[in-house]
Amino acid sequence: MGKESSKLTSYVLLILLIVIWGVSWPIYKNGVSFMPPLLFAGIRAFIGGILLFFIAWKSRYILQFRKNWHYYAISATLNIVLYLGIQTVGLIYLPGGLFSVLVYFQPVLLGILAWLFLGEGMTITKIIGLIIGFIGILLVSIEGLTIHLSIIGVSLALATALVWASGVVYVKKNKEKVDPYWMVVMQLVIGGAFLLTAGFIVEDVQLISWNGELISSIIWGSTAGMAIAQFLYYKLINEGEASKVGAFTFIVPIISVIISAIFLDETITINLFFGMILVGTSIYLVNYQRKKLSA
Repeated sequence: MGKESSKLTSYVLLILLIVIWGVSWPIYKNGVSFMPPLLFAGIRAFIGGILLFFIAWKSRYILQFRKNWHYYAISATLNIVLYLGIQTVGLIYLPGGLFSVLVYFQPVLLGILAWLFLGEGMTITKIIGLIIGFIGILLVSIEGLTIHLSIIGVSLALATALVWASGVVYVKKNKEKVDPYWMVVMQLVIGGAFLLTAGFIVEDVQLISWNGELISSIIWGSTAGMAIAQFLYYKLINEGEASKVGAFTFIVPIISVIISAIFLDETITINLFFGMILVGTSIYLVNYQRKKLSA
């Protein structure tokens, strides 16, 4: 009974995480129109990190900042400064739904990087998944380049996926050296502070348009989008649910596209629809095989 209850709880948390991720894309797309991108990314990450810092305060002895500062700095660079920075800038050039579809090609890239740097297997199923995903990306990208979308936006979305995959590999490679939860806390605090500083230097703060929509975006982004989502993600990983999180993340861009179409009047075209299906199929195949290998 207890085992079934724990399994049900994990599924509920997984669904909650996927919904938060899916809803966040159109919210960020709307929010970045009222605040320069680096400042918008930085304030979300920094506030989210501070919230998690206070939650984790009782276990601060695990932090060991002097010993592990370089791990935190590298993780912050990959997972926040580059990932969140590129992501937020990229949302200026692409509709939120399409951008999320391209970014969630990340598990496919993660499969390649894990094979190269973590020694994980590259099977026929994974290869088929990668090919399907590549075709899906081509289909989505061709539409973006021929209609109203930007090659810069497509490039930034794929760069976001690559940086995200690299950051995950780095954290996984060093999980025995540094506590994974504190890695998340410090990468948010350090990365958020860096992005905020960079934003104040290179962006015009007078372009910030303080209104209810921006404030709501910041509140959502720093609490649900950052603090809660990061907590759920690593809770699931620590409980052995990482493969399920990976296998089901293809649902995120679907939710994002639907939300963007409903609230931001973005168009769901045939190419985007089929490209989304191919990318989702690819991500599922790669993660399904990874789950089988780890069983």
